[in-house]
Amino acid sequence: MYKNITFFCIIITCLIFSCPTVMAADRFTDNGDGTVTDHKLGLMWSKADNQGDINWKHANAWAKYTFGDTISSRYDNWRLPTLEELQSLYVTDSKYNGYMTDCGFMVKIFPKIKLSCILLWTSEKSTGAHVAFNFAIGNSFAIPAYDVVGCRGLPVRSLKNDNFQPSKD
Repeated sequence: MYKNITFFCIIITCLIFSCPTVMAADRFTDNGDGTVTDHKLGLMWSKADNQGDINWKHANAWAKYTFGDTISSRYDNWRLPTLEELQSLYVTDSKYNGYMTDCGFMVKIFPKIKLSCILLWTSEKSTGAHVAFNFAIGNSFAIPAYDVVGCRGLPVRSLKNDNFQPSKD
């Protein structure tokens, strides 16, 4: 009887501690074309940022007009993400260390999306400046639109027009 209770406790413990990891893994599907589908939010993300310092104006134009030509499949309505959308990609789990970017900083973002540095531009403004999210520390900042150091663009598009139903969790 004690063997059954011990076995049951081990199974329950494994489920409790591995469920967040499993759910995170199930959140994204690699589309095999340079994009990942975010089942939780009903979005499609680029698998990588623009790979170099960029100001807000150029990041916005790149996301809207150029990025779509860099991947193998054709999709429309690419844009810069909102702050809320970017915050949803930040991994708060203390057990997750993140990964090292090309610019030498650790970032805590879901590993299916590769960043080359720590700051991603959003589509939003605050006090007259554009907002960027810092994936090294998990905070957003108002940054002058002309600033480029460490700033990147990460295109995203909504799947609502694709008859996509986001998951409920």
